[in-house]
Amino acid sequence: MKKLLFISIILFVLLNANAQTHTPLDTAIWKTDYESAKHLALENMRPILMVFSGSDWCKPCVKLREQILVSPEFSAWAKDEAVCLSVDFPSQKKNQLPPELKAHNDQLAEKFNKNGIFPLVILVTADGTVLGSIGYENVSPAEYIESLNKIIHK
Repeated sequence: MKKLLFISIILFVLLNANAQTHTPLDTAIWKTDYESAKHLALENMRPILMVFSGSDWCKPCVKLREQILVSPEFSAWAKDEAVCLSVDFPSQKKNQLPPELKAHNDQLAEKFNKNGIFPLVILVTADGTVLGSIGYENVSPAEYIESLNKIIHK
């Protein structure tokens, strides 16, 4: 019996070792609908910060989320400076988006990320004018925010 329990525990650990776990984005800050993001951006006179990611297959995307996007510093900055829009392209079956959200994200990629770069952070105005873009950088949240501010205020 002990042997069976031990083998079960080992199998459980091995099977879950490769499971992609991540901190979810704060839904109070992050939107998934471009039209509502445009409305909020116009209403609050802020740019839209669009993040194109592959949340369950793109290692730099996961690093961007874990190091920057879920940090308290970024959240505090985002609440006052931008309307955040997540444009995700997960590949694992368990993480698939509803068909209408997948189609929505495909349309945004066709317009703003034709080269399929992941991760890609694009700052746009409420009318869709691209202010600039940035990818993943292995820097502190404060340094990343400084780069975003340079794009916004140029």
